Amino acid sequence: MRNLRNIRYNAWSSNTSSDSSAITSTCWDPAKDELLCTLGPDAVDGRIRLLRIVEHVRASSVDVECQEVASWDAPSPNPDLAVDRVVCLHHFADSLTTCLVLEGGDIIVVEESATAPPSEGVHIEIMGSVDEGITAASWSPDEELLAITTKANTVIFMSRTFDGITDMTMALEDLKASKHVSVGWGKKETQFQGRGAKALRDPTIPEKVDQGVISPTDDGTTSISWRGDGSYVAISAIENGIRRVIRVYSRDGVLDSASEPVDHMESALSWRPAGNLLASIQRLEDRVDVIFFERNGLRHGQFSLRSHEGKTLVTDKVQLSWNADSTVLAVTLEDRIQLWTMGNYHWYLKQEIPTESQLRQIAWHPEKSLRFGAVTAGKLVQAEYMFEVAHGSLTPPYDHGAVAVVDGQTLKVTPFRTANVPPPMAMFELSIPTPVVDVTFSPANTFMAVLHQTGIELYEWATKEQRSLSPRFLGTTRFTDGQSGEHLLPLQISVTETSSAYCLCFGRDGPLIHSQAFDSSTGEFSPPTTMYAGSMFGFSRLTQASSEDVVCQDAIGRLHGVASHTDELYSVRHTAQLPWSEVIDLAGNVIAVGLSRNGHLYANTRLLMKNCTSFLVTPAHIIVTTTNHFLKFIHLTDVDSMEIPPDDPEKDERCRSVERGARLVTAMPTNMNMVLQMPRGNLETIFPRAMVVAGIRKLIEALDYEKAFAYCRTQRVDMNILYDHQPAQFLANVSLFLEQVGDIANIDLFLSSLRDEDVTQTMYRDTKASKDSSSKEELSQPSITEEGSSKVNVVCDAVLYRLQKRQVKDHGTLQNIITAYICKTPPAFEDGLQVVATLMKEDEQLAEKAVEHICFLADGNTLYDEALGLYHLELALLVAQQGQRDPREYLPYIQELHQLPKLRMRYVIDDHLNRHVKALTHLKDLQEHKEAQDYTVKHSLYSTALSLYRYDVVNLAVLRSLYAIHLESRSKYREAGLTYESLHDYSAATRCYRAAGVSCWRECLFTAQQQVPPPSTDSLTELASTLAEAVYEAKDYFAAATIHLEHLGSLEAAIPCLCKGYHFADAMRLCIQHLKPELISTLVDTGLAESLGSSTEFFADCKSQLLAQVPRIAELRRKAAEDPLAFYEGERAGGADVPDDVSVAASSRVTAGGASLFTRYTGKNSVGTLGTGVSRATSKNRRREEKKRARGRKGTVYEEEYLVNSVRRLVERVEATRVDVDRLMAGLVRRDMVDRARALESLTAEVVDACEKAVREIFPGGNQEKKDVVQQGGGEVGGEGWKPVGADAVLAETLEAAWRKQEPPVIAAFEKLSLLG
Repeated sequence: MRNLRNIRYNAWSSNTSSDSSAITSTCWDPAKDELLCTLGPDAVDGRIRLLRIVEHVRASSVDVECQEVASWDAPSPNPDLAVDRVVCLHHFADSLTTCLVLEGGDIIVVEESATAPPSEGVHIEIMGSVDEGITAASWSPDEELLAITTKANTVIFMSRTFDGITDMTMALEDLKASKHVSVGWGKKETQFQGRGAKALRDPTIPEKVDQGVISPTDDGTTSISWRGDGSYVAISAIENGIRRVIRVYSRDGVLDSASEPVDHMESALSWRPAGNLLASIQRLEDRVDVIFFERNGLRHGQFSLRSHEGKTLVTDKVQLSWNADSTVLAVTLEDRIQLWTMGNYHWYLKQEIPTESQLRQIAWHPEKSLRFGAVTAGKLVQAEYMFEVAHGSLTPPYDHGAVAVVDGQTLKVTPFRTANVPPPMAMFELSIPTPVVDVTFSPANTFMAVLHQTGIELYEWATKEQRSLSPRFLGTTRFTDGQSGEHLLPLQISVTETSSAYCLCFGRDGPLIHSQAFDSSTGEFSPPTTMYAGSMFGFSRLTQASSEDVVCQDAIGRLHGVASHTDELYSVRHTAQLPWSEVIDLAGNVIAVGLSRNGHLYANTRLLMKNCTSFLVTPAHIIVTTTNHFLKFIHLTDVDSMEIPPDDPEKDERCRSVERGARLVTAMPTNMNMVLQMPRGNLETIFPRAMVVAGIRKLIEALDYEKAFAYCRTQRVDMNILYDHQPAQFLANVSLFLEQVGDIANIDLFLSSLRDEDVTQTMYRDTKASKDSSSKEELSQPSITEEGSSKVNVVCDAVLYRLQKRQVKDHGTLQNIITAYICKTPPAFEDGLQVVATLMKEDEQLAEKAVEHICFLADGNTLYDEALGLYHLELALLVAQQGQRDPREYLPYIQELHQLPKLRMRYVIDDHLNRHVKALTHLKDLQEHKEAQDYTVKHSLYSTALSLYRYDVVNLAVLRSLYAIHLESRSKYREAGLTYESLHDYSAATRCYRAAGVSCWRECLFTAQQQVPPPSTDSLTELASTLAEAVYEAKDYFAAATIHLEHLGSLEAAIPCLCKGYHFADAMRLCIQHLKPELISTLVDTGLAESLGSSTEFFADCKSQLLAQVPRIAELRRKAAEDPLAFYEGERAGGADVPDDVSVAASSRVTAGGASLFTRYTGKNSVGTLGTGVSRATSKNRRREEKKRARGRKGTVYEEEYLVNSVRRLVERVEATRVDVDRLMAGLVRRDMVDRARALESLTAEVVDACEKAVREIFPGGNQEKKDVVQQGGGEVGGEGWKPVGADAVLAETLEAAWRKQEPPVIAAFEKLSLLG
């Protein structure tokens, strides 16, 4: 589908030189990208001049300069040869050396100087001579071998230094090298002998077998052609006047094969660089064919050359030449060059370039595959082409998918939106008077302009009901010679929406832009207008449909507007000449997208990617294919905001895998598809997810739900996008949605596809970075989520509301209503069955269809239970019949239900469905209170029963009693005690409160004294004593003192309890209140002394612990900072040097000692759990390591964590005892123990200060320094590369805990009593 389009053309004429000798040969200097050519020798002048043709690319022009490298006399060494001839010209770019092989036998080397001018410092040397004379010569592609054929019918291989490697004689016996074996095609014994077999002829047997007759026009020359990899060389020569044969030699000079006989085969020969075909010429009576051979010498297809204007090819000397990448075959005729390509096994004539005189040679550039130099007697032409698809507009609604393919004088046009016709066929074929040069479409696809060798033809694109018709011919114009009689060579064409055609031509004075406007009223073109093009080489495609401009790109990447016949320079440009270029007008922001030859894609001057193979521009995307065989979509935004999607087709919809070597042909956003061409030539139409989803979004925004739904269904896009993209709009247009979708099954499909997921945030997240879209998403969903209702229910309720408002409810409407109920979350089975129940009263036949539909949507057993739950036995029977249930199961049960009273039937149904709450309600309504009580106990329905019988005093008391027994059996003693107490059963309440523990000692003593008859005094005393001991053991000293004082009457027992709890003020108050002041000196002072001793001991222990642990923590941290590897991985035996690899993650290496950061303490030398049996020991190792971590033994990596946690606990304990210490000091002062109080205060202040200092040292504000140290020692733990398990995970958790910022414990400042001084 790709055409060849010219992007560079220039010519140098030898007539401008002082010497009028003809150009005899040419070759490329790929390093400097320049042509070298030779002039002479001829009969007049026997000199050979070596010239270098240099192009100077400027902003205003591209000029050609001729620089003479060297010249020398070259007389013919052979008396039989009047004038010598250059057989081979080759330039070695690495050594600045040019090799000339002459027919007379001389091999000449011209060596240029790298520093001196071209004409100075040149060394010319004859490296050798072949006395017999040379007929042909060719260097191998790797420039290491020179193959020469001599007039003595020999072949010589020489090295780069011109040393002879081998020589062979081309003899008649060589024809036996290839034994073309017949496998019996057509013979009787190899054919199926069916009825009438004798009358059939085998098509594999040719009617005529060639004998190798020599063509009358054969010039007898010898041709040499190398395979692209240089392993084999083919030589075409006439063998003893018998026939022309192609011999294939290996690189070592061994004959590999000889071609089969072919009549009238001529000397033209070119081996395709890919290596699969050798091309030659067969001249028949009525045509000339290009024939192909395999390496083994067998024929492999052919095609016929074409001529126009009644010309014949009988006398034309034909030469063949493949380009470097094997895509184009150049056929040189007498006065023109034809460029042929092959796709889908069809040969296309893509270009026919006329020349003014006999063409002598064509030389392809060895690196730029579509650039060549052509030599005539007086002119050297440089031309370059590119492969480009001539497609129409990609902007809806003009995206007809129009693609035009050039094939000589035939233009194959296919609108892919109308018909997907595979090449080489086409939907429309247009005949053009002369071979087509270029074809283009206007920006809105209104016109199609065809440029051919003699003029322009204009066509109008015609459509009928969105189907494209054959383009309608409007008019034609013919080129006339310029004012000086010069001939204009057409190169490119562009057409505007105003039917003005602009043609880029090459004349005697350089490139020109030839423009003509078409007048639709007269059907004729206006007189031409010509302007100088300077360095402009081609037109850039415009993507904006309404554009009337014409944009040209010059050789340095600048863009020029030439629609007004003046040169208007654009503000945007490319960094250099980009052959493929398109200009986008994005709301006034002009973006020039271009692709270079080496795959660099640019947007203005920004490089987007380096591996692009083709691209298209739609209104929403830049679509590209890459060398990694991905199809990518780049959102059209500002140049700086363009984002290239990653190579991740599984996660990003903007990336998709395509077949290897696929290229873009065209895209049709209206149909949401695009066409790609594979390397073989076949087409593939795909619907990329990014394009489909973008199209569906636009359809939803345009309220075209019918098409949006259709595309969702055909392209398997989740239906939730119809709502999720515009929720508010959908809810406001539910009626429109139902009307457009229409079909019952489609509405059911939409409802059944709903789920509580916003697909615009998950599956089809809009990857275009836009503030508008983000704000739209923020505004669309909260209205639903704020209500707390499910998205599915919101949509179903909206659909139900619209369906139920319809006046006429036919079968389809009722089916959709039922579907909406069933698709809710959770399904509203009862509402759906109520609809069926209503239909049973109105239309039984319709009800049966509704039941059939609801049974299709939901499980039959569930629906049967739900129907029973409606107490509608006829509906349950109908559902059971449709649900394919066994009649032996449900018929007896339903018959039994029919015989029961209404309430009893409902009770039985609810009990059968395990709806125990409703069943209990029915029992209460039946006044079956005893049965209800048993049912309550059986199913533990106490809360429900108590609620039902809240006003029935008698039954409520029974139920409470049952509930109390139930609570006591479940060991819920406090609740059981409350229940018994509400029933005035104080004995049982006392038992439960006593079992409840110390939290209910007040309730227990209360209920014990409320018993009737009251318990004995001894029993109450025993109970109080037991409770006092229990609360004392629970360290609730104040409660124990209360029981001793108020219930046992023992002040002597209460005072020690208060002192034990540091309640010295209450103890002294009670002593005075009960008139026993002597107890102060005996009991209170004793309690003060005991509390002082325990507090002093506690603070002394804290002080010693801080003095031991805080310096140890500092030491451990210092070691970790000084040598993290030794600290975390242990010392190496023998004192080996520590490698400088502490920054390497331990998960990706094994240390010199065989133990890594996470395996030092596990006894394993392997990282992870890859070994056999390791997984079984993982949990065991983890438990063992957790025990080590909890112990925090000295010398392990867990020691620091253990000590830090120990200090934290100590500080928290000190802070917790501050209240008790304040009470103790107040008591000591009140009892005149000032010295003891002062000593306690001093010790407390010292410990609190030590705690504050420890907190500052151990718990700094941030742990960034520690984090850096740990990372240097062991790398990141638990990263993506490796996740620790087992014992390794314990250490990882330890390090992660150390990395995290730890909040320091709170310690308040200590305030001394002013009384103590």
